[in-house]
Amino acid sequence: MAAPFQNYSGGVLLADIVKRNNLSTYVSEAIKERSLFIKSGAVVRNALLDSREGGTRIQVPEFNPIAPTEEILDGTATWGTSGAGYLTPQKIGTGTQIATICHRAFAYAVDDMAVLAAGEDPMLHIRNQLADAINKLNSARLFSHLAGLFGTALSGNAIDKGKAAASGAAEANFLTAATVAEARSKLGERGDELDTLVVHPSVGFYLYQVGLLTFSTSALSTGGAVTWGGGGVGVGARSIGEFAGMNVIMDPAVNTVAPGTGGHQREFYCYLTKSGTILEGQQQELRIEADRNVLSKQDVLSVDYHSAYHVMGTKWADAGDNPTNANLATANKWAATYDIDLIPLVQVTVNSPLDTSTI
Repeated sequence: MAAPFQNYSGGVLLADIVKRNNLSTYVSEAIKERSLFIKSGAVVRNALLDSREGGTRIQVPEFNPIAPTEEILDGTATWGTSGAGYLTPQKIGTGTQIATICHRAFAYAVDDMAVLAAGEDPMLHIRNQLADAINKLNSARLFSHLAGLFGTALSGNAIDKGKAAASGAAEANFLTAATVAEARSKLGERGDELDTLVVHPSVGFYLYQVGLLTFSTSALSTGGAVTWGGGGVGVGARSIGEFAGMNVIMDPAVNTVAPGTGGHQREFYCYLTKSGTILEGQQQELRIEADRNVLSKQDVLSVDYHSAYHVMGTKWADAGDNPTNANLATANKWAATYDIDLIPLVQVTVNSPLDTSTI
């Protein structure tokens, strides 16, 4: 008698199954939603923000930048602020940067009758799109975070070149090298540290259109024709180009805004940053769980993730925790913990001739 759990060599194996090849009928839209902002290194994972010990927010102690007060040495018995001929020691200030943890989750269910009607399992397509879908959600959360920061805390690091009218936007209202130079000047001598530019596709493809978004050492030939390739990033990697000395990342989740009153031409935020300024931490690794409900004849999949984005030199200043995206975008919920010209992050608001719609 054969053993009850014996594997029989003559059985049908996975390798023997002819897999159906009609998945193109359910083409995923997820590839279009990829966030280069997250994947390019503009956002860096930092273990200091991994709050595995528990809690609802992450506190990062810091020493403030020093601002010493000079004393005058004059050789008398009463020199210095002490009035007694000696230096008065000063102390360095301390502060706390605070990152708020966001807890997010979603779930899908697939009914057996839906599987029969579709001729294949929709859950397979759901699984295939998870990574891109989560990237899109993370981008939306991050840009909400940035909108809140620049509402008040970092408003001094922002410039507005948009046209406050329903029409008439011109080159002065578009993103140019001159605008980037002005943005760099917001940080003084540290402006040259900015190495990454994040823009909406309507802005990025305008740069592409006029030959300013380059993948070589020179965008324009002497005859004025656009010349691609020949150095730099290369045509094969044109998802990340170069403009005004910075890597350019396009993300459709970048905030757009209608200036002033309604009916004005759409404006776009652009973010200039230094790699490593925006950090990410996780309280728990991404968790995906699947189950079967035999009573309702459904397959169920749930996803949850618990993470925080943090811009160095800032803090979440609200008493509430686990904010919604709308709360993250609220200006008075953020504060800077030291001088903003030491925070390598600048916001520029521009128009684009590729999107002249009004909102």
